[in-house]
Amino acid sequence: IVHPITDGIPEIKPELLREVTSEMKKHIKKCGPIDKIVTIEAMGIPLATALSLDMNIPFTIIRKRKYGLSGEVLVEQVTGYSKSKLYINGLQKGENVVIVDDLVSTGGTLKAVLSVLKDIGVNVIGVIVAVDKGDCAEEVNKEFDVQIMALIKMDIHDDDIRIT
Repeated sequence: IVHPITDGIPEIKPELLREVTSEMKKHIKKCGPIDKIVTIEAMGIPLATALSLDMNIPFTIIRKRKYGLSGEVLVEQVTGYSKSKLYINGLQKGENVVIVDDLVSTGGTLKAVLSVLKDIGVNVIGVIVAVDKGDCAEEVNKEFDVQIMALIKMDIHDDDIRIT
């Protein structure tokens, strides 16, 4: 399934971005005081940007390339699809953050990020994704004591797709 929010194809229309982030904002407000919104490159960036502007909360991007800045933290991730490195900059011990992303599938990236954020003392008080297309949410909730909130739950089994 190809969709503008998860793939950027076709273009992301402002109305769609506004509708998705408006729903995300409702969930984020329930999390309590937030110092920063955190997103993972790449398709979380439009969502985090819109939320940051709307809620007047700064955001930071966990990047796919190393910048070599002081305090940069490496995240090694393994998903059901790939293995790669991510880099965290701009987060401080004790900050309360919400992770915003387009999609969670296997949970590999999310678990790696949550583990490193915990190690550096960043408090993840919520995770909000547009689409949950895996079965990892419950496992992540138990392992990291953080709720994954999804606007849409997609179950894919063979040729059968169910959206709730």
